[in-house]
Amino acid sequence: MKLLTVFASKRTELQADLLSRVLTRSGDLLHNENKIHMTLERRQGLSAIEISGRIPAFELKKDGKRVYAETAQALAEYIIGEEEPLLLRKLIRDEYHYKQEQELDQILSYCEQLLGSRSENDPEKRAPFLRRKALIASEIADYIQEQTELHLDGFIRFRLQAYKQELHDIVEYAVDEYVMDRQYQEFISLLQYFVYIQEAKIPFVHLIHKGGSEFMLLNDRMEKIDTDDPETVVTVELLEKDMNFEDMIVSTLITVSPQKIYIHTREPETQVIKTISQIFENRVELCGYCRLCQNLDHSTAAEYNKG
Repeated sequence: MKLLTVFASKRTELQADLLSRVLTRSGDLLHNENKIHMTLERRQGLSAIEISGRIPAFELKKDGKRVYAETAQALAEYIIGEEEPLLLRKLIRDEYHYKQEQELDQILSYCEQLLGSRSENDPEKRAPFLRRKALIASEIADYIQEQTELHLDGFIRFRLQAYKQELHDIVEYAVDEYVMDRQYQEFISLLQYFVYIQEAKIPFVHLIHKGGSEFMLLNDRMEKIDTDDPETVVTVELLEKDMNFEDMIVSTLITVSPQKIYIHTREPETQVIKTISQIFENRVELCGYCRLCQNLDHSTAAEYNKG
């Protein structure tokens, strides 16, 4: 009993074989050879996978709904694994006009943050994948219960609107992140240039990271540098960047122009510390444990000098 034929065009032999394997290895019923027979043929550029029920073991009334559901799940898995990367690339090219492979790869890397993972070890990362798979499988299942032929390329192109809208939203987010990151890198490069052309004004400073967003800046005489002092905070303002406390630290460091910056921290991966390391490069030295580090809880240089 013929149940369904899945047609796919423009597929290499490897892709057609993969689609066939995905179907034959999915679900308990689809790979039950006593009930289901599956063949792969190539007809004038089309790959055709025919799924049939073996009578009398297969009973349409009893097994039909289940075999359609398993087929839909398998095809959804295939679409996400094989077609989704192509759909994302097409969206990036056609709607946002990024053509270079390097740009495409970078934007796709941002997409991956939202696409989720098939890994069963992390339910949170797996959730977006399962949601997209459910969107696709639901629409396919509804279709193949009414139709005996499914043209995969046409189905992807003209249907699956909710799924494709989700991909569109993901790409929009990824492009925004890519543009922001590129602007950030350009800004960092400009600050690096400022540092490069400046002569050192003082031998060194100590940047004491007391945890979280709490920092204290000391000059070479162990005196606190006030990041609120307008005379020491000019660079970032001149570059028309919105100011926050971390910006003021960076701006102050550029203005006082130390030959060396000793950063005392137990959290070297904090963003502002990574930013300072990027800007000042070989002028930065990270310290994980010294006399100052033992006094990270102290809020003033005077407390340090008591020791």
